[in-house]
Amino acid sequence: MKASTFLLPLLGLTLATATPVISVSPSWAQTRFQGDEQVSIQVYQKASPAVVTIRAGNGNGSGSIISPDGLVLTGEHVVSGFRTVQVITQTGVRYNARVIATDRQRDLALLRLENVQGRLPTLPLASREGIQVGQRVFAIGSPFGLSGTYTTGILSRIAPNGDLQTDAAINPGNSGGPLLNSRGELIGVNRAILSPGSVGGNIGIGFATSILNAQAFIAQNRNNPGPAVASRPEARPNLPNAQGVRLGVALDPETLTVRDVEPNSPAEAIGLRPGDRLLAVNGWPLENPEELRAFLDRRPRAMVLTVARRGRVANVLVRF
Repeated sequence: MKASTFLLPLLGLTLATATPVISVSPSWAQTRFQGDEQVSIQVYQKASPAVVTIRAGNGNGSGSIISPDGLVLTGEHVVSGFRTVQVITQTGVRYNARVIATDRQRDLALLRLENVQGRLPTLPLASREGIQVGQRVFAIGSPFGLSGTYTTGILSRIAPNGDLQTDAAINPGNSGGPLLNSRGELIGVNRAILSPGSVGGNIGIGFATSILNAQAFIAQNRNNPGPAVASRPEARPNLPNAQGVRLGVALDPETLTVRDVEPNSPAEAIGLRPGDRLLAVNGWPLENPEELRAFLDRRPRAMVLTVARRGRVANVLVRF
């Protein structure tokens, strides 16, 4: 509805049939958003065409187009176990995509869209100067399959390993999607939320891998034909010895996937299930079961365990 047809009845005005008595400037529609509102609108309009939904099996995630020929940056846990996935743009165009590189430590993956026609919209990558604690940040993704969902917040913290912390709402399906600054530049890849006590919902503490940590990965792998397929050894128990505290899980030593959960253990108390993957402890990525065992042997009273489940990641507080 145009501004003029909306305002006139409210004002109680009538128009003569021969000549108009009053006119309403169309600039009303252009000036009703000011300041921060206008910045938010501009960021969304600029960035959203380059944000995609990723479907890998039964899981949904998000991603960012970073080159016009179809290179997509997302999270490793979004596509874990898949060599090809489906990518859907904001306009509904569907592409098959190959997983050409992954980095489990940083939770990053690169996809190559197939049969791209023309040039795709892209997100520019931020420089170090474009990433500062206290700045406004914006997240776009597909939480619970709702593509194009937009949330805002601030950059709350930059961790020693470069990870970004934000209070912008990040929920299942946002994983792998962009965290943006007010210039619409990609500053991070959304990866996890802090969910004390269980693998649950958002409480206002989310994490993203900094684009500064992703740039070398992108440069080294953007021309890859595809990833090598690693063999996966049989599962063996990963239960700490008697000198340390017990988590109570058996892990695949190659992928750190939970194979079994011990009854009445801390793992059962926080809701771990077979098929979950352990990614990090207190923000530090896990490379192998021995790193987890060494940490538990110090007899910590608590830890924050980063867990991936069906295309989503959560940080879970574990108490011993």
